[in-house]
Amino acid sequence: MLEMGHKRLKTEADKAKEDFQLIENEHRIKKAFKDRDWNEIKSSDSWVIFKVIAEFVEGFEKLAKIGPCVSIFGSARTTEDEEYYQMTEEIAAKLVRHGYGVITGGGPGIMEAGNKGARSERGKSVGLNIDLPFEQGSNIYIDPDKLIDFDYFFVRKVMFVKYSQGFVVMPGGFGTLDELFEAITLIQTQKIGRFPIVLVGKDYWTGLIDWLKQTLLTKYKTISPPDLDLFQLVETPTEAVKIMDDFYSKYLLTPNF
Repeated sequence: MLEMGHKRLKTEADKAKEDFQLIENEHRIKKAFKDRDWNEIKSSDSWVIFKVIAEFVEGFEKLAKIGPCVSIFGSARTTEDEEYYQMTEEIAAKLVRHGYGVITGGGPGIMEAGNKGARSERGKSVGLNIDLPFEQGSNIYIDPDKLIDFDYFFVRKVMFVKYSQGFVVMPGGFGTLDELFEAITLIQTQKIGRFPIVLVGKDYWTGLIDWLKQTLLTKYKTISPPDLDLFQLVETPTEAVKIMDDFYSKYLLTPNF
C-alpha cells in the first residue's frame, strides 16, 4: 500500500514538472515575439552581458592554474552499477596516475564517476556545473576550489576546450554529442590545437561513426576523409589513457610530474 502511494506521488510530481516545463516553454516563445522598447532592450541585455563576463572571469581565474587536464564527457543518467560508470572511474584514476587532472561537467552519472576516479587518486578534480531546471546538482567528488556553476552553456563549453589537453567521450545524450562535436569542430577549423579525442565504447559509437562515413563523407561529401582522423575509438580504459600518453610522448611532454 505504501509503495503504491509512493508511486502515485512520483507520478503526480512528474506530471507537475511536465506542466511547469510546458508553461515555461510557452512563456519563452511568447517573450521572443514580444516587441520591446529601447530601454527594455538596453537594461535586460546589459545585465546579461555583465553575467556572461562574470562567468568568464570566474572560469579564467579558477582554471588558469590547474595544469594539464583531460575533459571527460558523458551521460548524467548513467548509474553507479553500470559498466560505463565503472569504466569512467577507472579512466579518471589512470589519468591522474599518469599526471593529468580531470575536468567534468560536475553533475551525476559519468561526470560523477570521472570526479570520483580523480579524487580516489588525490588528483585534480574539476567540475563545470550547469544550472538546469529540475536537474543536475554538483557531485561530491569535485575539489571545492575547482567547482564552478554556470548559467550559460556557451561559457561552460569555452572552459572545457580552453583548459583541456584531451577529451574522453563516454556514452551520452544530446549534451555529450554537443560537447563532442564542439571539440571536433574547433580542431577541424584549427581554432584549438589538435588534442586527442577518444570515444569509449565501440557498441555505442560504431553506429554514429558508420553514419559519418556513409552519409556525410561518401554520399553528401560534407566532410573530408582526414576529418574522420580527428577522433579515435577504443574499448577499454587502458586504451583510452594510452592514446593520451602516446600523443604527448611525441612532444616530449610530461603532464603534472
